[in-house]
Amino acid sequence: MIRHRFSAEDFHRMAEAGILSEDDRVELIRGEVVELSPIGKRHAYVLNTLVDLLSALRDQGVLSVQNPLVLFPDTEVYPDLALLQPPRTQYRNRLPEAKDALLVVEVAETSLDHDLKVKLPLYAQAEIPEVLVVDLVRDRVHVFRKPQGAGYQEAQALEDGELEVLSLKVPVKEVLP
Repeated sequence: MIRHRFSAEDFHRMAEAGILSEDDRVELIRGEVVELSPIGKRHAYVLNTLVDLLSALRDQGVLSVQNPLVLFPDTEVYPDLALLQPPRTQYRNRLPEAKDALLVVEVAETSLDHDLKVKLPLYAQAEIPEVLVVDLVRDRVHVFRKPQGAGYQEAQALEDGELEVLSLKVPVKEVLP
């Protein structure tokens, strides 16, 4: 089987040409266009909760919800949430890149395996300093810090207690549905 690999530039040209529409839930992973899982009720609830809670960090970063994040020339992902370096005006004429991300959050139900096995190593390789994966299958929040190679030096799974994100402390039970 022959696979055709695309760059982020090709990916955008496909959208401009109408091959991909704005409504297509896809991202570019190492040159391949990958379909995203549909968003269910629990996923939407948790994402809205996180937006509400993390909006307290507005003075420390720009909250970006389900928007593109360019990790590499052949990889453009759409994390559920990203906290980006301020000011927001720097993103007026360019997409945020890995170097801009302070935090990335993925909410995972049907996408848990993909988020942990495919996207997490990409986030580590792109040196995203902190990644949260809200695991709706097991009702826990995975916290990853200190990227090194294709992994993170610090990893923990929280089912209760407090989640510390930058200067903000949030009860884990408040994040989970």
